[in-house]
Amino acid sequence: MNPNRLNFAVCGLGYYAENWIAPAIAQSAYSSVKAIITGSPAKVSKWQKQYNIKDSNVYSYENLDAIAQNPEIDCVYIVTPTGLHCEQTIRCLAAGKHVIVEKPMAPNASDCIRMIEASVKANKSLQIGYRLHWDPFHLSIMNAMRKRNYGDWSIMRSGFSYDQASIAVDNDWRMSRAMNIEGAIYDIGVYVIQSAFYAANESPISVQAKSHTSRKALFKEFPEHWEWTFRWSNGQTSHHSSSYGLEENTLTIETEKGSLVIHSAFGYDGQKGFSPDGKMNYTHLFQQKHQLEGQCRAILNLEKSRTPPEMGLRDIQVINAIVDSAHSKKELLLTEHKL
Repeated sequence: MNPNRLNFAVCGLGYYAENWIAPAIAQSAYSSVKAIITGSPAKVSKWQKQYNIKDSNVYSYENLDAIAQNPEIDCVYIVTPTGLHCEQTIRCLAAGKHVIVEKPMAPNASDCIRMIEASVKANKSLQIGYRLHWDPFHLSIMNAMRKRNYGDWSIMRSGFSYDQASIAVDNDWRMSRAMNIEGAIYDIGVYVIQSAFYAANESPISVQAKSHTSRKALFKEFPEHWEWTFRWSNGQTSHHSSSYGLEENTLTIETEKGSLVIHSAFGYDGQKGFSPDGKMNYTHLFQQKHQLEGQCRAILNLEKSRTPPEMGLRDIQVINAIVDSAHSKKELLLTEHKL
């Protein structure tokens, strides 16, 4: 391994990999795209041409274990549907490669634990693709709430939703329980859950959730809408939502000194925000590039990982509790997590 640079294999060549992750790897000061792992042979030539990938560095999902014999690959970025994350992560770690896996980490907590154990056994880094930990708008909230710059919070609301059903294609993995587990709560709700953790700067003590479906002809495998309420140690409650049938993308926190708000909060760009100090005047940046640079620096032992696998496990445990609460119609206690 080059002590200053990492060669990546991109596993999964869908929209996000093509338009965001691969360009981020290529533009990062610490990484380059060296190989691909795909189940879509028709995509291979385009990627080979764009990133100068030789034939011997092209793998399928069936033979990806062969990367163990390829010293040119240091790390695999897994950009496949959630339902595939556990198996592919464990295989890549067993092949002796570091892994960055997209969020959410896996379908359930036991899968996350298996992935963490595989990382420890292989003595290789495992990190989760949480890009907002490098976004200046979200970093400002993390820092302000950790330092209690504006005192205690009293109201917290956040939601991230869009109409996935209106843009779904045939055999869309986001509409499949096998690949996307419970729909919006996994795919985009994880951002909302994360924001609650760093807005409160602690773990919630319980959750009360509900789910429903407005368009039953379209949503046959999981609910269309999710809503949940967290209860916190200060006695306050916070309210959150995620849906494949609405349009929302906002984080709001009311503090003793005023409001903290980010609009277009969870997207790749376009954030607008304000705090009790006034408008948030941050320059928009290529989130994924900064994410990749930070995660590469962690692999190269230049800094601590901001998005360790224990964070992914924590979030999956909370997602699973939200789903269980919605099904049981009961408030469920949550285990405190300290990272």
